[in-house]
Amino acid sequence: MNRDDPYLEALATFDLLFGEALAAGEPDRTAMVVASADADGRPSARTVLMKAHDARGFVFYTHLDGRKGRELQANPRAALLFHWPRVRRGVQVRLEGTVSIVDDAEADAYFASRPRGSQLGAWASAQSETLDSRETFEHRLAAREREFEGREVPRPPRWGGFRVAPHRIEFWYGAEFRLHERQLYERSHEGRWSRRMLYP
Repeated sequence: MNRDDPYLEALATFDLLFGEALAAGEPDRTAMVVASADADGRPSARTVLMKAHDARGFVFYTHLDGRKGRELQANPRAALLFHWPRVRRGVQVRLEGTVSIVDDAEADAYFASRPRGSQLGAWASAQSETLDSRETFEHRLAAREREFEGREVPRPPRWGGFRVAPHRIEFWYGAEFRLHERQLYERSHEGRWSRRMLYP
C-alpha cells in the first residue's frame, strides 16, 4: 500500500481484492456492471467483462454503435460495479469516472487475442438493433465465416474499447448485521486524491 498517494493505494487495494477473488473461486472476477446514461439522463446498466486495468483506468470492449457505445459517446461518464460475494464476507468495488475510447493499436491488439468465433461474431452483429430471427443472425455469421475463410479476421471499424478513468473508488466490505465497512477514495476538481470512511 502507498498511503502517501491515495490513488495508488486504491489501485493496490483493488489488485489485492482481485487476487482474492481468484483464490476464492469467483466464477468470473472480471465481470462488472457498467451503468451509463443517454444524453437526456436516462440510465441503463449491463454486465460486461473488464479486459485491462492500470493507473489510466478500467477497460472493456464493445460495438461503438450499440446502445452503451452510443450512450458513452454522448455522455462520457460511467459507473462500474464489481461484486465478489465469495471474498471475505462479500466485497463490492464501486467506481465512477470519465470515459474515453482506447486507441486503435490497443483495440487491435485485444481484438487479435479473441477467439475466432468471437471475432466473427463482432462482424455479424448489429449490436442492440432489432433482430427478426435467430436464423438471420446465423446467416450473417456464416457469411462472415466465408468472407474471412483462410485469413485473419480484422477488427471491425466500429468495434473498440472504452476506458473509465475513475474519480471515485469505493470499497464496500460486508459485515454481520449489515454493519458494513466502506472506504471511499475520491479525486478533487484540482486532481488531488483523498480517502475517507463512510457510514454503512
